[in-house]
Amino acid sequence: MAFTAQDVKALREKTGVGMMECKKALQEADGDMDKAIEYLRERGLAAATKKAGRAAAEGAVLAYTDEAKKLGVLVEVNSETDFVGKNEKFQAFVLDVAKTIADKNPADVEDLLGVNLNGTDRTVQENLQDLILSIGENMKIRRFARVEGLTCSYIHGGGERGVLVEIDTDDATFAKEECKAMGKNLAMQIAAMSPEYLAQSDISADELDKMKNIIVESSLNTPDTLPKPILTKVIAEACEKKLWSDADIAAYEEQKNNKFLFNFLSEEAKAALAQIAVAHKAEFVDDKIFSGAVDGRFKKQLKEICLLEQAFVRTDLFDGTVGGYVADVAKKLGADIKIKNFICYVKGEGLEKKEENFADEIAKMVNG
Repeated sequence: MAFTAQDVKALREKTGVGMMECKKALQEADGDMDKAIEYLRERGLAAATKKAGRAAAEGAVLAYTDEAKKLGVLVEVNSETDFVGKNEKFQAFVLDVAKTIADKNPADVEDLLGVNLNGTDRTVQENLQDLILSIGENMKIRRFARVEGLTCSYIHGGGERGVLVEIDTDDATFAKEECKAMGKNLAMQIAAMSPEYLAQSDISADELDKMKNIIVESSLNTPDTLPKPILTKVIAEACEKKLWSDADIAAYEEQKNNKFLFNFLSEEAKAALAQIAVAHKAEFVDDKIFSGAVDGRFKKQLKEICLLEQAFVRTDLFDGTVGGYVADVAKKLGADIKIKNFICYVKGEGLEKKEENFADEIAKMVNG
């Protein structure tokens, strides 16, 4: 059966696959459009299988919210290169995936792959295979979150990172521009400052103990951070037990009032101080000066990792903590507003990224 250039164009419009692939498919199918489509689908599966082992840590994070249904979705889909992450076909697919998640409420990625993609009669997996064949890169749906509630979102850098914030308030308050602006400001805060928890109350007692113990160990092993009275005791023991060289002792006597003292000490001298400090851990932990310094560092860390206790970055809007900012907006609107939860995805976070060596790639092309 013969086929024309218009047939090739029609097949390309139906499948999104390149012209040459469509021409080849029609040749293999002897001009039969349905068989050509089936051929391309098989090619898509083969391409996906072949490329499955290739690193895919680029792509995009996308947020989708449906205010009418009170739904929010955050999804990360990975590709091999950042260039593909900005491809219109890729971005349209990611949006359709997000809409599918909102509509179908899949349990996990595996479940998601088996349902029909939004606006199509084929599964997400089949559409993904088509896209892999069309674009020529490995792609994976990595993770998603679906939140039933009032949500605000923010996407930074065209999909570099995305944030979804769940707000607990009444519908009328949420509909106000001031509330939505607050939600977006909070999402931007999260994207910029990377909090790990909503509030200290969300951290378990065991985790708090671990955090505090890490600070204690860190303080003992970095003697230049020890409170001066404690450090003076440790140095005195190092000199008395001759754990320091004569050169380090001389440097200390000359520079002991210099705040940059540790720049004049050898690495061996610093290590000796850490060894002494660790040996006196039980004693120092009970020392009010040392425990006070540890508590100060602990409180500072909590302010950094807990969203509501962070300093609000938009000081032009509010000078205080994030929690204070939320309370201030609630007061101005005369409503009860609380932040229930937040989710933040950073594109490719924790994934092994493909290392490009352009010199080698060019050499391979030149040498065939």
